[in-house]
Amino acid sequence: MSATPSLHVIRDDIQALNAYAVQDAQGFIKLDAMENPYTLAPEMRAALAARLAQVEVNRYPGPRVQDLKRALMSHAQVPAGFELMLGNGSDELIGLLDLACAKPGAVVLAPEPGFVMYAMSAKLLGLTYVGVPLQADFELDLPAMQAAIQTHRPAIVYLAYPNNPTANLWQPQDIEAIIAQVSSYHGVVVMDEAYQPFSSDTWLERMRAEPDKNAQVLLMRTLSKFGLAGARLGYLVAHAAWIGALEKVRPPYNVSVLNAECALFALEHEEVFKGQAEQIVAERARLQSTLSRGLGLTVFESSANMLLIRLDPHVWAPLCSAKSSDPDVGHAVAAHAFKALKIQGVLIKNVSTMHPLLKGCLRVTVGTPEENNALTAAFESIVQTHPQP
Repeated sequence: MSATPSLHVIRDDIQALNAYAVQDAQGFIKLDAMENPYTLAPEMRAALAARLAQVEVNRYPGPRVQDLKRALMSHAQVPAGFELMLGNGSDELIGLLDLACAKPGAVVLAPEPGFVMYAMSAKLLGLTYVGVPLQADFELDLPAMQAAIQTHRPAIVYLAYPNNPTANLWQPQDIEAIIAQVSSYHGVVVMDEAYQPFSSDTWLERMRAEPDKNAQVLLMRTLSKFGLAGARLGYLVAHAAWIGALEKVRPPYNVSVLNAECALFALEHEEVFKGQAEQIVAERARLQSTLSRGLGLTVFESSANMLLIRLDPHVWAPLCSAKSSDPDVGHAVAAHAFKALKIQGVLIKNVSTMHPLLKGCLRVTVGTPEENNALTAAFESIVQTHPQP
């Protein structure tokens, strides 16, 4: 047997981190990762295959990537004076922005619970990360945010709009107050609109209407929720000066020709994907209604393609031989529900241990009608295995 290699040269803080975990979804109804559940119609798949067959994969990405930038600027209706930068998914854009702002002592701040990559990227790049808890109803705690901003003067404040995993939109006046405070010392606020296709609002409208007030705002989106999670394409919209500076840290050829061609094809068939988003929004309302009836579940309002669900310990604790008065009963019932759903072939996300505010919570992706029916039936089957109090 060969000797175990030494990892001494790797930073201690990185060795202490846990890698981002992706669940094995093979054989399950996959409702854990907020993907668009709809595949392309056969004729569209054939048309896309024909397009991709013509791509010169032996060449580095060239003009077609610029074509994609122009198409996305038109699609997003980017205001005058603002530009767009492409990334290999939103994750890369977060990393590039953190890298560009990683001056000694720089701080990244975000409300929590939130997207885990805000903290992970900051820590990987040596920035200090500060998390500010949301209120119990998952609204921004504006006084706490403002106090933390005053204390730490973060270079970057990330605001997911809607938030992940709570799926809610925050009050615009709270966001405006944060933007004004951060702008006063020339920091930057990133509005992360990964779930924009399913949302009733976008901050881009305010950037169009009041560009001066939003000069320190960067708006980030992804085509993953649009329907291209496998293509890994994100984009950042900001004042041209911001894009000019950030382009200096973007790796050359970070978007492949195949990904670019997939995205161009999708934008040319925008109405198809818009229709899918409308179906998902309709299913979101139906699923929220059905899960809220007699299953011991609190289903929170959502502006994304996911639902955050809290399990009632009085209903669920007997199912896993736990006491509803136990301080850790929330974690116990969430773990039990996750495993029981998985046994029935449904894969969701147990977020109970991610943050104290999420104790007893699960997150589910809104799927197709058939997938949502299967999820509801699985919950009903689990609850029916034990008489409710």
